[in-house]
Amino acid sequence: MSKEKLPVVVLISGRGSNLQAIIDDAENADCPFEVSAVISNRPGVAGLERAQRANISTRIVDHKSHANRESFDAALIENIDAYQPGLVVLAGFMRVLTADFVKHYEERLINIHPSLLPEFPGLDTHQRAIDSGAREHGASVHFVSCALDSGPLIVQARVPLETGDDAETLAARVLEQEHRILPRAIRWFAEGRLAIESDGEAERVMLDGNPAL
Repeated sequence: MSKEKLPVVVLISGRGSNLQAIIDDAENADCPFEVSAVISNRPGVAGLERAQRANISTRIVDHKSHANRESFDAALIENIDAYQPGLVVLAGFMRVLTADFVKHYEERLINIHPSLLPEFPGLDTHQRAIDSGAREHGASVHFVSCALDSGPLIVQARVPLETGDDAETLAARVLEQEHRILPRAIRWFAEGRLAIESDGEAERVMLDGNPAL
């Protein structure tokens, strides 16, 4: 493992298309991070195969094997910390994490979400955007806080809604943008360009000393 590159652990629950975007970027010679491990809460998902093809270590921490969220999160922390990551990335990780987990990785835990947060946290974001009559939809990368799909925003990508859009067509266009902005946010973090600033009431992300958004 190169000491110059930031070690990153990626958490997934499914096919791992955002994971693939991260892996592809990490293969570039100028990339400041490397993927140390991929951990899934579900066995047999395609994302694990993607990691294995890239010779990345994989682990499974099956949430169904744990009686409660606290037990699952404790096991997840143990497996993540075995790799001593500088950053943990939630890339389609479909579990609600406990406050203890979030605090353990405070300011080094980021998530990709398929909406323009704070709009449409949670699930079914594409259909909800269509049903709301929104003109724009998109994706957000943010630092994770204890509340669902909240935390200071790092970067967003906007996608216009088009006549005849359904949830599937809209999701496909948003996913293209997810693949673009998630590796970018990881690079910024690895390069030490991000900081979280608080005014006592709210937090915001600074990029190179200026508001990221």
